[in-house]
Amino acid sequence: MRVQVAPAQIFYDFCLDVHVPADHLLRHIDRLLGLESVRTALKPFYSSIGRPSIDPG
Repeated sequence: MRVQVAPAQIFYDFCLDVHVPADHLLRHIDRLLGLESVRTALKPFYSSIGRPSIDPG
């Protein structure tokens, strides 16, 4: 399993960073919330062959 790094815009002309204020509560939560435990817990459910998995975060 790998961490997927995607560009800011993929198929749309909308950037969430522009519409969510810098001091919004969810931005603070995102900085404090670590998803490594989620990745570790879900790792057994991803195939070791075939197409690479998508980061659950």
